[in-house]
Amino acid sequence: MPNMSLKKNPMPAQKPDVRNKNFDEVALGYTAEQAIDEAKRCLNCKNMPCVSGCPVKIHIPEFIALMAQGKFEEAYEVISRASSLPAVCGRVCPQENQCEGKCVRGIKGEPVAIGRLERFAADFHNKNTSLPEEKKVCTGKKVAVIGSGPAGLACAGELANYGYRVTVFEALHLAGGVLVYGIPEFRLPKSIVAREIDGLAAKGVEIVTNTVVGRTVSIDELMDEQGFEAVFIGSGAGLPKFMNIPGENLKGVYSANEFLTRINLMKAYLPESDTPVMHPRRVAVVGGGNVAMDAARCAKRLGAEVYIVYRRGMQELPARHEEVEHAEEEGIIFKTLCNPTEILGYKNPDDPRDAKNGCVCGIKCVEMELGEPDASGRRRPVEKADSEFTIDVDCVIMALGTSPNPLIKSTTEGLETKEWGGIVADEKGATSRKGVFAGGDAVTGAATVILAMGAGKTAAQAIDKYLKGNE
Repeated sequence: MPNMSLKKNPMPAQKPDVRNKNFDEVALGYTAEQAIDEAKRCLNCKNMPCVSGCPVKIHIPEFIALMAQGKFEEAYEVISRASSLPAVCGRVCPQENQCEGKCVRGIKGEPVAIGRLERFAADFHNKNTSLPEEKKVCTGKKVAVIGSGPAGLACAGELANYGYRVTVFEALHLAGGVLVYGIPEFRLPKSIVAREIDGLAAKGVEIVTNTVVGRTVSIDELMDEQGFEAVFIGSGAGLPKFMNIPGENLKGVYSANEFLTRINLMKAYLPESDTPVMHPRRVAVVGGGNVAMDAARCAKRLGAEVYIVYRRGMQELPARHEEVEHAEEEGIIFKTLCNPTEILGYKNPDDPRDAKNGCVCGIKCVEMELGEPDASGRRRPVEKADSEFTIDVDCVIMALGTSPNPLIKSTTEGLETKEWGGIVADEKGATSRKGVFAGGDAVTGAATVILAMGAGKTAAQAIDKYLKGNE
């Protein structure tokens, strides 16, 4: 019998006043009974609108129908035909704007919990399956993938399925890109990422870490000297942006990239860490996207009182609704319609040796109101007269977005880039340089994990055609 409930099965989770003090995963996952019950809410629509909302085109009704029958491993196999990282996507994809946003059940109630079901199927597979996949028959042709984030891993997985010899070059000491340095453990356990990468290695994908393409080796050297016949650039967008207001160079001011990298990749919150991060008393996180929520929730787990400072209102927050809801539950304070104008530093003129000199002691802000819509369609924030105020903080985290690192474009001949630094590529990922393809944040600027994966998969298909002489 179908389940005609208008509401999703709720996701079991840690209680807010418990989870905001630890880095364990917040969502605990469905039980088998909950997964089957939720899968029975799917109407198995003939025109499959949910699939049109998925950047990697998972055959969603097929895998959910198998879930409803309790055939979890078969459901996983359907998902994995289209996605290289099912356990990751089930956790961090913005399903509400993609597959679930197209779900017919969402017209008169809540959509089917597609993301939660994908997560369950992937976790079931990972828990109950240990045998690695067999390596594909190799064509002998070599492809280099720059960056081991979502775009690079998706591209590498697809190319391995086609039988190419794929080598992924990663600048850091650990593969995973933004999945390991950007997304906190409580949203995406790193053991999940490691398992997904191990699955790619079982297909024959080679991962080379501590290699900065553009410094350690160039794209020209990869193609001319090392025999790679095609290159995919999936190096992401890791260069942080700042407001260029007074005080941004004070001690205690972080970019969200640095703060999250130290927390997630280097485990700087642990007492035994070799590179400990400060445990602030009060923190202001400037920005309103998912990265801002991640930084704020990490700071909360360090014991701080945390403010989100955002120049528009709650309705305009670009972060996922679920992330905002979790942040509110965990005690994050939202100071919306506020814009920073200066970061204040501690100064004691009577004692120039005072260790506090040059450290953050507050952030000066002005109140805002929403005016006419700007080019993006959102109402433009306008400063209120005589509305200046100060928040007492000892740490400020700037979460204002990122742009691609200029290293690759500056060391690669014939690679056309956009004014803001992104690589120019067509809809299939082909760049101005023959044999070089690109996708993900390196092309679009900061976006979502699943969009980067979709770009990597599309580029892999184009590379396959290129190497077969079917440009």
